[in-house]
Amino acid sequence: MTVHDPRPDIEPLVRASLRAVAPTLVELGMEVGNLVEDTGALVFEGNLAASVANADVVQESVPERLELKQQLWAAIEAAARPDALFASSSSGLPATTIAERMRQPERLIIGHPFNPPHLIPLVELVPGARTDRAVAERAVAFYRAMGKRPQVLRTEIAGFVANRLQSALFRGAVHLVGQGVVTEQELDDVVTSSIGMRWAIAGPFQTFHLGGGSGGLPAFLEHFRTTIEEGWPALGAPSLDEPTFALLSEQAQHFDGTVEQLAARRDQAIVRLMRALGQDPAQANG
Repeated sequence: MTVHDPRPDIEPLVRASLRAVAPTLVELGMEVGNLVEDTGALVFEGNLAASVANADVVQESVPERLELKQQLWAAIEAAARPDALFASSSSGLPATTIAERMRQPERLIIGHPFNPPHLIPLVELVPGARTDRAVAERAVAFYRAMGKRPQVLRTEIAGFVANRLQSALFRGAVHLVGQGVVTEQELDDVVTSSIGMRWAIAGPFQTFHLGGGSGGLPAFLEHFRTTIEEGWPALGAPSLDEPTFALLSEQAQHFDGTVEQLAARRDQAIVRLMRALGQDPAQANG
């Protein structure tokens, strides 16, 4: 595996990040020594063309800046093999726009993993307007071989699916905290002790399908459709203005632990959850 990044400190940064998640990866049955230590299994190449020249798969994960992504993919296309699979880890920018400067835009697909990517199985695959169907099929096969659960979107849409849902929930969360209904910690406790648990088993539609009893989702909607629709306008449209930014930042200081400690606890909890759900973490991560 070859890593390219213009940062001069990229190698120690990446290896430190790998060391941080190594205990969880070991618990999953993965061999991480070759990645953490300088054994040659993980190569750092400062020249972009050289880094992609012999790659079977090129996964780009640069910041969400359209100009940067367009320039980078034009350069990658010029240097990579004609049969290499091209995937962008874009969190919201569509492949159609990113590929505008490519000679063969049909080669590019969005391959958006979800954080923490070393544990969460989802990879959203979002073809662009000109993405070849065969590229999407190859991408599905590749990510499945890595133990992931790729989901191909039927329509290209900015933000994709998971981030749009996450954004909708976060908007409501910011509104409730901003209105003083709950604190950040209290809201997180509400989510993790209610809908978070349910959604780990069944998504929103299946959850409400079960809520409809023997009549399923049609019965649920028939009973609650007016209440649900009338409640939508009151869900709030908060702004991340300076007072709200300050409030959210101040409350974030009260979480129990450093970011590193919280991330480690999260990872361990995800592993336990996957095992409780009968998902093999080792298989889910290749």
